[in-house]
Amino acid sequence: MAQDKARASVKQLALKGDVKSARILAKEVVRSEKQKQKLHVSKARLGSIGIQMSHQLAMVKVTGTLQKSTEIMKLSNDLIKLPQISAAMREMSMEWTKAGIIEDMMADTFDMVDEDEELEEEADAEVDAVLFNITEGKLGKAGTVTTELPATEAPEDEAETEAAMARMQEQLHGLLNS
Repeated sequence: MAQDKARASVKQLALKGDVKSARILAKEVVRSEKQKQKLHVSKARLGSIGIQMSHQLAMVKVTGTLQKSTEIMKLSNDLIKLPQISAAMREMSMEWTKAGIIEDMMADTFDMVDEDEELEEEADAEVDAVLFNITEGKLGKAGTVTTELPATEAPEDEAETEAAMARMQEQLHGLLNS
């Protein structure tokens, strides 16, 4: 606004023929323009400096956070006793492997027992057929007799398994508490 008024004044002075005053006023308009440009450049520089300061502050915060994180990691590593954990894991792995082998052996044994029962049933059927033919049907009226005994569980195996489980749980609690 002030520049527009100054330009209007320069025109009026030039129209009146006062060249000297018009010239001085025109120089003031040019200086005013240059000052305005310098103010814009200074404002941009201040904005840039503000952004750089914000960036440096953020970097300081990140550095502090990383230092705290490093301290926490060091403390965590001091608390964790890696040799004890790896030894316990190896022992548990061996126990699981043993349990897996025993389970496979048990499954194979049961499979063989099932096959033996099938063979025994087939043999019984053939024996019954032969006896029926020889005795002319009189033996078939007698019925069948089973030779199977009731199965019992081995309490010793359960006691050993429970003792092993208790021992592993104590070791695990010991590792977690130390």
